[in-house]
Amino acid sequence: MPSRSLSDWLAHCERLHPSAIDMGLARVREVARRLGLAFHCPVITVAGTNGKGSTCAMLESIALQAGWKTGVFTSPHLVHFEERCRVRGDIVKAEALLPHFEVVEAARLAGGAEVSLSYFEFTTLVILRLLSRAELDVVVLEVGLGGRLDATNIIDTDCAVITSIDIDHTEFLGSTREAIGLEKAGIMRPGRPAVVSDPAPPASVVAHAETIGADLWVTGRDFNISGDKQQWGWAGRGRRYSGLAYPALRGANQLVNAAGVLAAFEALRERLPVSAQAVRTGLALVELPGRFQIVPGQPSLVLDVAHNPHSVAALAENLDAMGFYPTTHAVFGAMADKDLAAMLARIAPLIDRWYFTDLPTPRAESAARLLGKWNALQMVAGGRRQVPAAAFASPQAALDAATAAADPADRIVVFGSFHTVGGILQNGVPRLQARHLG
Repeated sequence: MPSRSLSDWLAHCERLHPSAIDMGLARVREVARRLGLAFHCPVITVAGTNGKGSTCAMLESIALQAGWKTGVFTSPHLVHFEERCRVRGDIVKAEALLPHFEVVEAARLAGGAEVSLSYFEFTTLVILRLLSRAELDVVVLEVGLGGRLDATNIIDTDCAVITSIDIDHTEFLGSTREAIGLEKAGIMRPGRPAVVSDPAPPASVVAHAETIGADLWVTGRDFNISGDKQQWGWAGRGRRYSGLAYPALRGANQLVNAAGVLAAFEALRERLPVSAQAVRTGLALVELPGRFQIVPGQPSLVLDVAHNPHSVAALAENLDAMGFYPTTHAVFGAMADKDLAAMLARIAPLIDRWYFTDLPTPRAESAARLLGKWNALQMVAGGRRQVPAAAFASPQAALDAATAAADPADRIVVFGSFHTVGGILQNGVPRLQARHLG
């Protein structure tokens, strides 16, 4: 039989399990046991509703500047599956993943006792096995969904980081911040550092850390930040940084994420020391596509994977801080299970034209239904500012229409699902040139 390509393996993974999401660790833990999966370097696990990807990127960037060999697992990807795994700062090649798919499949079928794995569980095991054999100094794992029952939680973390917590994935995690926070807190381990960067964490997170005896680090008590428009400072348990430049990742919320990152390094300082210069350079050079990413050109283009009310609120604040633009055009596509009305209502005052898009997944809300929700929202608004809107078959088609309608001084924001932003980035970072004023 010819060897399978990466696309073959991914198609195989999609067919294995009846549910795309199946909460629980028994099946994935059994296959990990058969694999003998283990890490011999510090592991940092990052959970939360928003800010996980940015936190992982900053952890990686600082560790690289400190000279440490890093491995990172994140999800989902924007364009290519390989984006989910970075080793020593570089995205892994497809061919590097293939042997691990084969080994995981053999372990899954071992002894005639077949174990059914979801796409996420199978691919997580593949990447964990690759990272475990890459002779690394530190591994950073981004939790996919929740924490307690996420496949990444089969690994006992050396430092848990909990980012901002808000309402999302309620069908799996609960309908309150307290319930969701408790699921996120499931990545904590007794006696190990647990950094909570959310400035107002649910009480359930703090209570769980205290119940299991985790070494809890909370902002305002164990570390804090200060600063002005030019620079900022961080102080923790026995160490402080002053005169720091703001992280290269844009947005006011990134300072909250950066504070948690520095607390994690301080908590692990005996095993993973980093210098002040590594912190400064790492924060200055960190990159992460699709997180309030501003693409140079005319009109201005902003890409952001804000896909729940909390992250859309942060996007709205960041857009407002950009200054005046005659017209803001918005390309938007999202999953049907999100609180779409709340997302649209929060950012609506900043948007002058909407371009709703279909997405290539059954979970997505259709562009036509998004348009209907927007029209209903405008009717509820009681005849106030009427904003034109249209539906498109793809993110690229929506962006093309926005570009054609925009003047050079305008702004286009593409936001929502990873599929929305990924649909724009799949052909490379766009370089826009709007029509000229007549």
